[in-house]
Amino acid sequence: MAVNKGKRRSSRIKFKPVPTNCIFCKQGLEPNYKDYNNLFKFISDRAKIVGKDRTGVCSKHQRVLGREIKRARHLGLLPFTPSLD
Repeated sequence: MAVNKGKRRSSRIKFKPVPTNCIFCKQGLEPNYKDYNNLFKFISDRAKIVGKDRTGVCSKHQRVLGREIKRARHLGLLPFTPSLD
């Protein structure tokens, strides 16, 4: 059997990191479930939490944002499902 001793080529595409423009870092704020009007910006029309690649929020605040949206949903401030308008 022939053994391939050469270096393997990586077939992965390497992406450059995209700079984030986190509004929470810029303003020095933290996401809060009580400010549900501000949290509406981070859910889609189907009431799903929008990812950080589309919102520009940093990883730290995206984790907090998801938790606060779930809290607001549990308290009835945000919808679990889209409205039927």
